Amino acid sequence: MRITIEVNVAAPIKEVWKAWTSPADIQQWNAASEDWHCPSAEIDLSLGGKFSYRMEAKDGSMGFDLDGTFTKVVPYELIEFALEDERLVAVEFTESDESVTVRESFDAESTNSGEQQRQGWQAILDRFARHVEARKVS
Repeated sequence: MRITIEVNVAAPIKEVWKAWTSPADIQQWNAASEDWHCPSAEIDLSLGGKFSYRMEAKDGSMGFDLDGTFTKVVPYELIEFALEDERLVAVEFTESDESVTVRESFDAESTNSGEQQRQGWQAILDRFARHVEARKVS
């Protein structure tokens, strides 16, 4: 099953791209809820480059690593990658006059329901938009 989510970010494409690809930014937004965080993020945004993001509950009760390999990078337009479990993900960036639509499509995993996965990934994407828009204001 393939799941697609999206969000509109009221910011220029360069700001959106930077926030998506900068380890310091990723650590700020890459969590589905306030009781989780991303204590580390490493990224080599190149064809065949790797990434590793650590996601943990703030109380230390659980956590996991999200690792993958970039299979396509078109600056300011598209990032595709394969997760360690071979699921594929595509992130599209579409610029309009006053915002950027970020559309993420991913292969579902078999442990959690499709709706749970949609909600979790959408929550992270919504946090991403809030992070970029808050940074733009400050």
